[in-house]
Order: sequence, then structure tokens, then C-alpha cells
Amino acid sequence: MVPSIVLLFVATVQLVVSEEYVVPENIDVDEIIKNDRLVKSYIDCILEKGKCTPEGEKLRKAIPEALQDECAKCNDEQKEGVRKVIHYLRKNQSEWLKELEVKYDRNGEYTEKYKHLFEKEDLDA
Repeated sequence: MVPSIVLLFVATVQLVVSEEYVVPENIDVDEIIKNDRLVKSYIDCILEKGKCTPEGEKLRKAIPEALQDECAKCNDEQKEGVRKVIHYLRKNQSEWLKELEVKYDRNGEYTEKYKHLFEKEDLDA
């Protein structure tokens, strides 16, 4: 099962919370997902199990809103990043997905809400 929180992982990794999520120029999703240690540090921050960078802190705070409003403030680049991270985590780090789901989607509300996106991406929901 792919938790819906993953849909927002990259979008929020890339963002600074404002009226629209802004992608800092120094964030490269492709480079991040090549480095399990870096991905894990973001996961630990989001789960409140480790230290956060300023971007990580903003990420953690933005997730609930982004889940509720279908990432309304995300631009196309952030949505593409979300897609990449979903595939990466699903294929390589399913345990991290489970941890994220426990924290952000315990009752399955968002997994159900975003089921159509999982199906579109040919991922198990």
C-alpha cells in the first residue's frame, strides 16, 4: 500500500511555505533520491525522529495542509517530483512508506482520497 503522504513528500521537500510552494534552486529531487542517507534524513525529520534542516522543518509543517487540499499550492515541477519519489519509495523503501502512513494517514482517509492517482501511476493503493 502506498501512503498518500508520499504524494506530498517531494513537493514539500522542494518547498518553502508561502502562498505557493517555492522550489529552492539548490534542491534536486533526482540527486536526493539517489542518496538513501539523504532521503532517510528527510524521512526522520518528517517523522520527528531526527533533526531537521530548515527545509525539512517547513516540509513537516506543510504536509497536513498539502494532504487536505490535494497539494493545491504545488506547481507542475513539484508534482513531477512527487511522482518520482512515490516510485522510488515504492520500489526501494516500502518500510519508510509504512512509517509515513502510520503518522499521516492512520485511518486511510488520504490513501482512499488519492487512490485514483495511484491507479493512474500503476501503483498499489
